[in-house]
Amino acid sequence: MGKADFLSPKAISNRIKAKGLQKLRWYCQMCQKQCRDENGFKCHCMSESHQRQLLLASENPTKFMDYFSDEFKSDFVELLRRRFGTKRVHNNIVYNEYISNREHIHMNSTQWETLTDFTKWLGREGFCKVDETPKGWYIQYIDRDPETIRRQEEQERRKKQELDDEERSARFIEEQVRRGRDGKETEVSRSSLVFNLGASSSGINRKLFVSPGSSVMGASALKAAASTSTKRKDTSSSETRGEKKKKKSALEEIIEMEEKKKQKQQAVRTDYWLQPNIVVKVTTKRLGEKYHKKKAVVTEVRDRYAAVVKMIDSGDKLKLDQDHVETVIPAPGKRVLILNGPYRDTEALLEGIDEKNFSATLTLDSGEQKGKRVDVAYEDFCKLA
Repeated sequence: MGKADFLSPKAISNRIKAKGLQKLRWYCQMCQKQCRDENGFKCHCMSESHQRQLLLASENPTKFMDYFSDEFKSDFVELLRRRFGTKRVHNNIVYNEYISNREHIHMNSTQWETLTDFTKWLGREGFCKVDETPKGWYIQYIDRDPETIRRQEEQERRKKQELDDEERSARFIEEQVRRGRDGKETEVSRSSLVFNLGASSSGINRKLFVSPGSSVMGASALKAAASTSTKRKDTSSSETRGEKKKKKSALEEIIEMEEKKKQKQQAVRTDYWLQPNIVVKVTTKRLGEKYHKKKAVVTEVRDRYAAVVKMIDSGDKLKLDQDHVETVIPAPGKRVLILNGPYRDTEALLEGIDEKNFSATLTLDSGEQKGKRVDVAYEDFCKLA
């Protein structure tokens, strides 16, 4: 019987059958030929072309298997990436879609015997995330493309920047609220601030005791208010240029007086305060419990920062640095000596003690301003012997 014509029903039927998928067991991967039945596959295996392909494969079988395995893996992973992305999907769904292509690489020509083995291999090599469930194996593609990684890093950087902006805004709002709350406070407690002034010529560290009063804090607040009023005046003066200069306001005069007072106080303050004939208390523990917290009278001052003291209880004489002693505040009505500030070296009478502001009210008992009542910090006066 002769071969059917190209347009004969038999030829058209054969072409239609050849378009669809055939059984895998009748496919020859070496020759890439699909047979429609068992008899056709048997005839193909006996053909000369198939025998030549077998001879080529027998010379280096590993080479052909590696080639087919690599092609199968590449096509499978590419389909998974393009079709499903990074979604979690059942491996059978991907495989059925892969083998729907008539020209695909068959698994029986690769190094993997089953789809489960291939799925486990993808997980071990890091191509996909795999997990086993009662319904079978699921796979999820891991995108390692440099462009994708760059986009992810860019997105993370933007998210972090947005979070940083929000944190900065929150901090700014908190700072403004705190400043507003602090600005409403009218009473400021006076505390002793200790500043290290470094080592003196004798090698001993000195400390300066400063007691900022409410007047200093008030000056800073008035200064801030004055700066605002000054800005407003500059604006108004620019509009009325050429007019006569206005007189200073009461607020500006108060600020100038406070600044002058502050400068005067700073000019007369020193970092040494020891004077003869005053009562001090030993604060250092290096001499033992015998002298710790005991009172003594300063008999002699040496090099401004050291003093020879005589213990009141035992009569022992010691040489101590001013850092190792502190001033003694007597009961009201007793005489004291002012050690630092604008009224330095002036004797006074202790009228009362203000524990809240760490200061005392003194009545000057000598000098040009005798009889004047002043407020002096604890560390600026001491009991007379």
